[in-house]
Amino acid sequence: MGRHIIRTEVEIDASAEQVWSVLSDFNSYPEWNPFIKSAVGQPVKGERLQITIQPGGAKPMRFSPKVLASEPGRELRWIGRLIVPGIFDGEHCFIIEKLSDTKVRFEQSERFSGLLVGSLRATLERDTKRGFEEMNQALKTRAETIVFDKRA
Repeated sequence: MGRHIIRTEVEIDASAEQVWSVLSDFNSYPEWNPFIKSAVGQPVKGERLQITIQPGGAKPMRFSPKVLASEPGRELRWIGRLIVPGIFDGEHCFIIEKLSDTKVRFEQSERFSGLLVGSLRATLERDTKRGFEEMNQALKTRAETIVFDKRA
């Protein structure tokens, strides 16, 4: 069984609460998120979501992950599977690490496992990782802009 991990991070000049507010507002994803084009459902442990991702230029992919953890201001984690467990599973994790009252480190990672991981490794490393990085930058811009707007 293959395994592969992708991990990206970015520092954001905003509070953990503000970053969480942007991350957990699924309805606004189409406005700003270049990777997760649509997210329907609630970021609540045990809930099933409807997610559509589209890494730059690739075909959209839809799946229905189950939320494994949801701690406001700290962590959102879900697991998605292709058809049945063991074929291609992905545990996606967003971590918000508070560095100060106005700065966080945002980490986005996914642990892939299953029979198809080996044959998809190059695509994951190229397209999926690029999608994570693009989303991280867009989240940074949106969270920092909202913080700036509140100060005005």
